[in-house]
Amino acid sequence: MRKRKLGGSDLAVTDLCLGSMTWGTQNTAEEGHDQIDLALDAGVNFIDTAEMYPVNPTRSETIGRTERIIGLWFERDNRRAEVVLATKHSGEGMAHARDGAPISAATIPAAIEGSLRRLHTDYIDLYQFHWPNRGSYMFRKNWDFDPSDQNRAETIAHMEDALGALQAEVKRGTIRAFGLSNESAWGMSQWAHVADRIGGPRPVSVQNEYSLLCRLADTDVAEACINEDIDLFAFSPLAAGLLTGKYQGGAVPEGSRMALNGDLGGRKTERVFEAVDAYLQVARDHDLDPVQMALAWCRARPFMGSVIFGATSTAHVERALGAADLTLSDEVNAALNAVHRAHPMPY
Repeated sequence: MRKRKLGGSDLAVTDLCLGSMTWGTQNTAEEGHDQIDLALDAGVNFIDTAEMYPVNPTRSETIGRTERIIGLWFERDNRRAEVVLATKHSGEGMAHARDGAPISAATIPAAIEGSLRRLHTDYIDLYQFHWPNRGSYMFRKNWDFDPSDQNRAETIAHMEDALGALQAEVKRGTIRAFGLSNESAWGMSQWAHVADRIGGPRPVSVQNEYSLLCRLADTDVAEACINEDIDLFAFSPLAAGLLTGKYQGGAVPEGSRMALNGDLGGRKTERVFEAVDAYLQVARDHDLDPVQMALAWCRARPFMGSVIFGATSTAHVERALGAADLTLSDEVNAALNAVHRAHPMPY
């Protein structure tokens, strides 16, 4: 299992990360614990969560449940030192926490204290902002994204305010590093430049959706990652299960994400199944497991820090972990790029 040091931090994370967003709805606490045991025994050292988890669905009465499940595992096994733990501060528009209040110096200390309490730990390795206050083009909003109502001065003032609060938490020892999520290239650069100018923790990571079916990060975000020393964490690298092939031919497995939320967060479109067929054909042509192929492709991207995979069973975890030993050939990569050109952004 390869490890990568994040930005200018001292955090070294495996390039596969165990996601946790189903623990507490689709998975019991015991099932979540089994997944952690299996992943750590295989060499994974990185777990990602968020205060608003679990999802499918997200409800006010369940937020924080996933962090509590992880906290119970820490309490049970006393293996906190073996884990690089990342969690996220909910923000603007996320009504399930603090009535959707934007991220600010006023919200950061209490949000961190809440996560620490639920996680049964006294520090968070990587503290991420789940969503920019000014909005984002993620989650299919790229089709009609309009930044014309943004106010640059307000955005920079917010960054200065938030970084001051984060630096206080670094000094307190409650967080070790700072990361972004659902951010743009401009936002990433501004956070880095403000941190360089006024102090405070410089972002070391950005967690955005990225997969064979969603390659928005390939251009400007990738360039910002390389030049600002910010590593990408790919979430939904299997496109909410589409790249497994389990939804082909109209199939909707019982208990699956599509059975729970229908359109997979806007990913289920008229064009996506044809694109998935083409990627599955590449896997068949080269005798590859499609799940491992998709994860291995993400791992090999030059701007990638870690690939976050979620699972609803230990069998799914075992299958994903097989990607750690897979290096795709130039021939396979060329075939995948050809599919991308034929089926760009199918959702």
